[in-house]
Formats: sequence, structure tokens, C-alpha cells
Amino acid sequence: MKRTKSDYSIQTVTNALSLLEVFETEASIGVSELSRRLGLHKNNVFRLLATLEERGFVEQEPGGDRYRLSLRCFELGQAFVRSHGLLREAQPVLDALATELGESAHLAVLSSFEVVHLAAGQPGQILLAGARVGRRLPAHCTALGKALLAFAPEPLRQAYDVEIVAAAGLAARTARSITDREKLLEHLHAVASRGVAFDVEECERGVACAAAPVFDGTGRLLAAISVSGPSSRLGEDVLEAGVGPRVAAAAEALSARLGARPALARGSLVT
Repeated sequence: MKRTKSDYSIQTVTNALSLLEVFETEASIGVSELSRRLGLHKNNVFRLLATLEERGFVEQEPGGDRYRLSLRCFELGQAFVRSHGLLREAQPVLDALATELGESAHLAVLSSFEVVHLAAGQPGQILLAGARVGRRLPAHCTALGKALLAFAPEPLRQAYDVEIVAAAGLAARTARSITDREKLLEHLHAVASRGVAFDVEECERGVACAAAPVFDGTGRLLAAISVSGPSSRLGEDVLEAGVGPRVAAAAEALSARLGARPALARGSLVT
């Protein structure tokens, strides 16, 4: 019988990677807390940290016993950007969109049913929705997530329904978050029909967003791009009449750079 890839995994490497993943949400952390979170003995955690520190991936804070990521992690992140065609093509589109509309622009993908922000474009506004590069957010209450779900292949949407909606439910981030399964499905069909998703204070109070999907030359959904800003500037009328069409046009332009056919020829992925 053919062995799965998990059969070849090395537990020590898995533990080291799990340790690094803790820093997605923590700027710095101590050995005791890492031991608790990872379920490992303190001696094991210390050895992992010592190895990662020796290789330049973590460093100890000056005058303290807490650890933080070090420069090597940033260098690897930059190597990912240089090697990833999507990011290379997306950055000028994001920059142009942010400059044109005077708001933050983002590129994101769906990973483990969460929205992961990969890149951002920032204009010169004083009051902005902050850049979210590296952050993970729920899919059901973000414009990016709804755009990604609406145009995702049917098996992925079914898996999302079973593994997230049915298993854990749809958590309310704000009073405007969609928490009902049927309402979310209805909403996703509307997104697929118009080609743009909106989020007015569904994920964060005071923040509004419009997003549209990005495809490659085979018609495969790759990512979504968005523009977000204070809801005081981006009300529903402004999003629908002004921002939404510009985001959709920018997403179409990025898709074309990646070899996709025009939207009318490609058609919607949702029936």
C-alpha cells in the first residue's frame, strides 16, 4: 500500500515549524508559554529555540527571556515574493488601485478556509484601513473571503460548508456579520452574479471593503483583490457605485496579466 506524505514527517521538524507558527499572532513569547501552547516539555522547547536561534530564525529579546522572529524569516518571505509570479504581477496593480482610490488595496488567498493577506498597496491618506499582510481573517465576513468562496470550485465550497459552517458555525465578528448558513449561501450567489463582494463593518467596526476574484490562464481561481477604508468614507452607495467597479476592473486587469480570458468569455464559476 502506498504511504502518505504524513508517514514521512519528522516530529522534531513538525514541532519546530509549529513553534514558528506561534509568532503569527505573537510579537514575542517566553519558553513557559511556548511549552504550554505546544504541549512540549520546557527542555524540548528550549532545544528547538536554541537550534532556530543558531540558524538565525529567532532571537532572544535584549535583557529578557522572551523570543521573537529574526531577520532570516523576513529574508525567506522576500524570497517567496521574488519567486511567486502572482505577487510580482499583483503589486503594481495594487499600487495603482490604492493611488487611484486613495484607500488601502490588498491581495489575498484562501488557506485552510481563512483569508490570508499576501500583499498590499498603500496611498498617502492619513486615515486608512491598516495593511494586513500576513494576517488571517474569517472568510464569511470579509469581502475578500466572500469573493474567494463565491468563485471557488464546488468541492471546496462543499468542504467549507461541512468543515466550517456545519462543524463550528459562523462566528459574529460584529453585529453585521452573517451568521446564518442560508443567508451566506444566498449572499455568495449574489456575489457570483455581480462579480464583486462587499463588506460594510461585517469583520471590523468602522471598516468597509470591496473585493473581486483573480483568475489564471486556465480559468482557475487564484486570489482576490480588495480596497478597504473607513466606512465613514466608503458607505454602501460609494462601494457599489464607485469602488466596486474599479476593484472589479483591477481584478480583471490582473487576471489578464496572468493569462486569463476576459470575464464574459470565462463566465462565472458559480451556478
